[in-house]
Amino acid sequence: MLKIAVITVSDRAYKGEYKDLSGPKIKEIIDNSNIDAEVSLFIVPDEKEKIKELVEKKIGVDYIITTGGTGISPRDVTPEVTEAICTRELPGISEMLRMESYKETKNAVFSRAFSGVKENTIVINFPGSVKAVAFCTKLVIPVLEHGMKMLYGGKH
Repeated sequence: MLKIAVITVSDRAYKGEYKDLSGPKIKEIIDNSNIDAEVSLFIVPDEKEKIKELVEKKIGVDYIITTGGTGISPRDVTPEVTEAICTRELPGISEMLRMESYKETKNAVFSRAFSGVKENTIVINFPGSVKAVAFCTKLVIPVLEHGMKMLYGGKH
């Protein structure tokens, strides 16, 4: 069973100004997929130290999927935090997400999402919108189990 932590990065959701829909959407899609996974949800504000603290606390699960903070506004810092924590980059995941997302919306070119590895955890940044996370979750589901096998030295 895969253990997946979904972290929503949003000042307003953290403050309770609106209900987080993106994190629960990721969980719903994974729960309804054909992979055996346990998904837990977390919310953190758009603050480097808070994001770093929570991501580092969750290292040890198989996957950390963040949603939000991947754009170009001044408070979008999720990719910088993820890159600083990870010891190896997985550019293929981020490239695939941007390439496929671009087919849906030209605005995907502004995504700075990062993917990488820290110890035995793969960290993937998703955009923050519900539509984008639904699309991106469906794109990564087919590779989640294989990613874990490879991380633990399995054959290609």
